[in-house]
Amino acid sequence: MLSDVVLQATVEDLETIVEGVNLMWVLVVTFLIFFMHAGFAMLEAGQVRSKNVANQLTKNLLTWSVGVLAFFVVGAGVSTVIGTLTSSGTFAPADLYSTMTTNAVNDWVGWLFGAVFAMTAATIVSGAVAGRAKLRAYVSYTVLLAAVIYPVVTGFTWGGGLLAVNDGAANGFIASALGDVAFADFAGGMIVHGMGGIAGLTAAYVIGPRMDRYNSDGSANVIPGHSMTFAALGTLILAFGWYGFNVGTAATVFAVEDGSIVLGAFDYVGRVALNTTLGMAAGAVGAGAAALYKSGKVDTLYVANGLLAGLVGVTASANVVVWYGGIISGFVAGAQLPFVFEFVEKRLKIDDVCAVFPVHGSAGVVGALLLPFFHVDGFSASLLAAQVIGVVVISAWTILATAAVFGLFKSMGQARVSPEHERDGLDVSEHGVDTYPEFGKPDTVTDGGMDVVRTDGGSSGIKMVTAIVRPDRLGDVKQSLAEVGAPSLTVTNVSGRGSQPAKKGQWRGEEYTVDLHQKVKVECVVADIPADDVVAAIADGAKTGEPGDGKIFVMPVEDAMQVRTGNTGPEAV
Repeated sequence: MLSDVVLQATVEDLETIVEGVNLMWVLVVTFLIFFMHAGFAMLEAGQVRSKNVANQLTKNLLTWSVGVLAFFVVGAGVSTVIGTLTSSGTFAPADLYSTMTTNAVNDWVGWLFGAVFAMTAATIVSGAVAGRAKLRAYVSYTVLLAAVIYPVVTGFTWGGGLLAVNDGAANGFIASALGDVAFADFAGGMIVHGMGGIAGLTAAYVIGPRMDRYNSDGSANVIPGHSMTFAALGTLILAFGWYGFNVGTAATVFAVEDGSIVLGAFDYVGRVALNTTLGMAAGAVGAGAAALYKSGKVDTLYVANGLLAGLVGVTASANVVVWYGGIISGFVAGAQLPFVFEFVEKRLKIDDVCAVFPVHGSAGVVGALLLPFFHVDGFSASLLAAQVIGVVVISAWTILATAAVFGLFKSMGQARVSPEHERDGLDVSEHGVDTYPEFGKPDTVTDGGMDVVRTDGGSSGIKMVTAIVRPDRLGDVKQSLAEVGAPSLTVTNVSGRGSQPAKKGQWRGEEYTVDLHQKVKVECVVADIPADDVVAAIADGAKTGEPGDGKIFVMPVEDAMQVRTGNTGPEAV
């Protein structure tokens, strides 16, 4: 009798247990997708100049912060409204605010899962307009993208609208016209990434290229990013999070049928995981092979970008294509990257700093269009037509909406920073910070406050010792100066050339001549210390024996004054 009660209770609790497991699954993969923002931040920071790193990091932080609020308050409701309007043609005002009024935990978790997708689309744009877009313009666009632009796209598709078919019944007008065939996009290859890449390209076109990106004759100058390490790290973080993006979309682990627990969406989750893995690998190989064909070298950044393009290429189709379809989709998405980037850069003259269009935009289009050719059920002309129409509709809406927003900002003079601020870097002009205070505070006191001051050189007057040395030798130079009792110095970032030969650099497959080498200028004014001792100390710390070690100059100083005390002459020094 007791066993019957226990058995009955167990059966009745199965649905609760299954629901809890499924919710936990969705939350875990949602957190994985959120972690992709760390990857975007590192990837973009590595591809911009050091003077713009803090600006790029700030944009990534604010993309999530303001975007998720806009998506909660307005965006999720707009998606529902657009889905309803473009299917049934009816509209209930309450739909717009359903996100805020619901009390079901499933709906809350479902909203969060949709929010991380929306924020992924939003953050892609920041990489295209890096180095010159005003923070206020970018943040304002992010709000509009999260509240309206992206939700319209999801309303057309996942929201059951214009292009969608739900439960075998035609909802959207276009889907009905194609015989109840829907636009297929499993996890957002076109809806999220393609849309984000196209938005980024449009914004970059409207804002215009960075200063000195193009010469008067239209030829392009290479502006390399500052850290390949960050770019590669960001790539791998994104690839890790992408398993949540794709595999996580199979959002049902278990289901209850006839009183028993059975596998839910896991009947195809293995295919999704396999195609995601094969696609990313093939994308890296495809981009590396294309770079080798174009330049004779396997470009590191193209391999990293190609890995991401391969992931984008299989995101739309991972659940329905055969394994070799995943490989081909990823390979083609990666291989197109160098050619599309060159076309955008040299033919369209659009300065897409982080290559967001070839990585996300064109790769998303490629993946969506290749889906019907490798479908597990065979090729379908109707499905191909649906894919083409879906790509066109999403692209057209994204271009029009993005161009309108940034065009308005441009007409108001609010789209990009001033030339002076762009030249100085957005870290200082927009945020008042220096991401890389490379030289920081010296290890010794530099304001004249040392306990021991040498007094054996005062008769020689005031002299300035100026040295141009390698940046990596600065620590040794500072130590040598401290040892001779001359810790006071000024350090400046400079670039120049002398006997050190020029060399060739490569950034994203393009060679450029490095004839101005990065150096630091160390200036040390002395009165109580013989200038010869200072020269010897700097030379000892800076010398490597190779061309490019630098030069040291000694110049007399007519007079000096200490601002704090008003002392002049040697006492000021």
